[in-house]
Amino acid sequence: MSVHLSDRPVAAAAPPRRARVNRRGAGGDGAVGWLFLAPAIVVLGLFLVLPIVMAFWVSVSDWKGTGSPFASSVGFVGADNYAALLTTPGLAQQNFGTSVRNNLYFVLFVVPVQTALALFLAVVLNQRRLRGRNFFRTALYFPTVTSSVAISVVFLFLFSSSGTVNAALGLFGVDGPSWFADPRGIFHLALQGLGVVAADHPPAALADTSVLGLSLWDWLSGPSVAMCSIIILVVWTSTGGYMLMFYAALQNIPVSLDEAALIDGATPVQRFWRITVPQLRPTLFLVLTLGLIGTWQVFDQVYVMSRGAPANTTLTPAYLSYSTSFIGKQWGQGSAIAFMLFVLIVALTLVQRWILRERDRTPRRAGR
Repeated sequence: MSVHLSDRPVAAAAPPRRARVNRRGAGGDGAVGWLFLAPAIVVLGLFLVLPIVMAFWVSVSDWKGTGSPFASSVGFVGADNYAALLTTPGLAQQNFGTSVRNNLYFVLFVVPVQTALALFLAVVLNQRRLRGRNFFRTALYFPTVTSSVAISVVFLFLFSSSGTVNAALGLFGVDGPSWFADPRGIFHLALQGLGVVAADHPPAALADTSVLGLSLWDWLSGPSVAMCSIIILVVWTSTGGYMLMFYAALQNIPVSLDEAALIDGATPVQRFWRITVPQLRPTLFLVLTLGLIGTWQVFDQVYVMSRGAPANTTLTPAYLSYSTSFIGKQWGQGSAIAFMLFVLIVALTLVQRWILRERDRTPRRAGR
């Protein structure tokens, strides 16, 4: 049987049906996106942007603390409030200079100590042979989540005239209450104890030059004993949180890097500085930045424990801004202090970021 093929041409296969493309303009998607963002923008505008604008206006006005800061009776004074703190000799400038000096020593003592201690504890907890890591991790982190006011009250009892610290110092013949009430800095106390310089006869070159209402001799005094007690408190309460940051970063470092360095004959110290620390650079920057911001904004501990005493040696810009505004009723100067503190924190953060930036270590070819 023969099979006859049809002479009709075979129809070409139909092309695949294209998927329907959404041709709606990007403007519709943008409108939907702004609609979802609108609640967050409104909240941030009402509770963040608007208060900042109002505070800045207060810093350049003569608002008395009653009524609206934008009322017609409130006058514009320009930079007078800032000038009273920076250039005009007087009590306001002296108090501001004293607060900056105290906070500067607070930062110089707290940030390096808490960072180094947090990194050390994280490295110890990261050891595989350590038993009870969960217990130690929780115990070290516990002071961080405890109320700063509650811990400050406990420290206030410890360092009171009849507290445990002064009782222990009394066993060694040290008059604790008078020692903690000494307004001199620890550097001045050390120089006087060594017989180098008497407190009432400072070098003329340092005593005759002043910055922000304080002589250079006062700037070099160091933190007072009362401020050192607050430094100890802050280091103890903040180290645990930064320790967990370093610990999480250490967990993410590949073990193969350390094993390769060990095979190459690197010592533990070399592995730490050449392998571990470079891998922790982002976390180190985060810890230093948070520590810098937190130490320049210290307020709770000062308010509960000392309120600037003795003799303003524990006065900080944050507490000075509060006391100037709510106690002294000088709202313009209080807001000006807050804005100068903000500018100082931003500037120091940028400097710190520049110092810790990634540097290009690729060797350049000759002739380029």
